[in-house]
Amino acid sequence: MSITPVPRVAIIVVAAGAGTRLGADAPKAFVGIDQHSILRHALRGVFDAAPAQVVVVAPAGREGDAQTHAAEGAGDRRDLVSVVTGGATRQESVAAGLAAVWPDVETVLVHDAARALTPGAVFDRVVAAVERTGAGVVPVLPVVDTIKQVDGERIAAGVDRSQLAAAQTPQGFPRAMLEKAYASATQEHTDDAALVAAAGAEVRAVPGDARAFKITLPADLERAQRLVAPIPPASVPLERTPRMPRIGVGTDVHAFGGDGTLWLAGLEWPGEPALTGHSDGDAVAHAIVDALLSAAGLGDIGSRFGTSHPEYAGAHADVFLARTRALLGEAGWTVGNVSVQVQANRPRFAARRGEAEAALSAALGGASVSVSATTADGLGFTGRGEGVAAFAVALLVPV
Repeated sequence: MSITPVPRVAIIVVAAGAGTRLGADAPKAFVGIDQHSILRHALRGVFDAAPAQVVVVAPAGREGDAQTHAAEGAGDRRDLVSVVTGGATRQESVAAGLAAVWPDVETVLVHDAARALTPGAVFDRVVAAVERTGAGVVPVLPVVDTIKQVDGERIAAGVDRSQLAAAQTPQGFPRAMLEKAYASATQEHTDDAALVAAAGAEVRAVPGDARAFKITLPADLERAQRLVAPIPPASVPLERTPRMPRIGVGTDVHAFGGDGTLWLAGLEWPGEPALTGHSDGDAVAHAIVDALLSAAGLGDIGSRFGTSHPEYAGAHADVFLARTRALLGEAGWTVGNVSVQVQANRPRFAARRGEAEAALSAALGGASVSVSATTADGLGFTGRGEGVAAFAVALLVPV
């Protein structure tokens, strides 16, 4: 009989909040996104990460419900999961979770269940950074909006957003560092990084993820519901004249000069300058979205995902393409294949073409995607290295 190794990492999932701003009739973590609760979705990311002890902090009286959600998601890791009762404040709840961490654990992550769609890769990224640096680690996203300091209705001053970042969870720490900070805490802090920093410890940042947004208001819940909504089955009346396949064309351009690193063709390109845009500026993904919407007669990317839809700010290709695929399914179409050409001096696609095609194909439910790249021989804005252009052609097949 195999014995599960004792993990060196523990993840405290804080799910004890009332969620009054959400306006639901249940504690926030037990509100449904789809057929599963916020907590159940949050645990999906937890269990997608490397094995760790998992401590769920639940509201008083809902411990059994939390145990059920955890058991459903844990699979063969059930022996790594426990549930404890939270306190009146977030810090009291984290302290209760920390008290339940096993003696052999060296690294502790604290995660808000309200950040229900956080991918497992973020947990692994935080753990790796804590173990590499010995510091506290926070996943962050660059602030893309122009920030103003206000005094009532008056704009008092501008704020340099290059020095700002939006903090997310999970936040990770060496266990001794976190326990010391909690033992010496004399006031409430908005997150664990602030508490640890107040105790004099070092805190560093790693890249976060747009999907790790916090569900606080009804609009946040609606955003999460749109992102996880399954594609509904299409009803095709027998008397309807069969539709022929349809072809759409899409194009998109973005200039270099955005914050953070480059995202293109669904991939992150470390060391390359970022593109500007409402989301991540991924011209390849955006051109594909335009081609798909055009073929189906569903408008364009601006009408579906533009600045009037703040829930897509900072979103990556997988979010756009999954939502577009859902829209196509609702309209009775499925993706046949997509071909997209990138026109840019950088980055060089040759070494990562297969990886890009696989990422884009996965986001489109396995549809065939081919990617090619070219330069403009020094002509135009792409030839001068000012940005990236992408041109896509998509074939849709009726279902």
